[in-house]
Amino acid sequence: MPEKPIILKKTTIATSRLFRIESLDIEFSNGQQRNYERLARGNPGGGAVLVVPLLDEDTVLLIREYSAGVHRYELGLPKGKTDAGESFFDAANRELKEEVGYGARQLYHLSTFSIAPSYLEHTTEIIIASDLYAEKLDGDEPEELEVVPWKLSDINALLATGECTEARSIAALFMAFEYQKNIRS
Repeated sequence: MPEKPIILKKTTIATSRLFRIESLDIEFSNGQQRNYERLARGNPGGGAVLVVPLLDEDTVLLIREYSAGVHRYELGLPKGKTDAGESFFDAANRELKEEVGYGARQLYHLSTFSIAPSYLEHTTEIIIASDLYAEKLDGDEPEELEVVPWKLSDINALLATGECTEARSIAALFMAFEYQKNIRS
């Protein structure tokens, strides 16, 4: 592994309700200097969770919600930010209760994803939730989310619908399918 570059200067150049853009003056171990811009974490907790809620060993609960970035409704996994002082397991269980109407007795950390690590500081913890029980919390969604059960063993059919396009959800579903296959064997 090469030696990590040194951040000589970090400046916030723009902020919004959700995002902060930082300018980074970087020096590499060979003396080369460059300026990079990145979209920095916008929340004090600093992270996010994406939950794979398993109703049984082959049934995942998806949600259909409006996605402003692509201006359409998408099928995907429940997700949200980790609040300040909240563990990612607590955040996963809270988001599950808010978006799906279930809590989980068992939570397993499957992986950590980045989206575009060259310019985005954001990471997402991928959590498998199982041994579900009914419990609903009020969330911050502007409308009720539709919960859609789907067979993990039929992920390709989900992708064929064109309704599930988020890379994190797709990757997490395939990883959860492999994880479930391995624990059953």
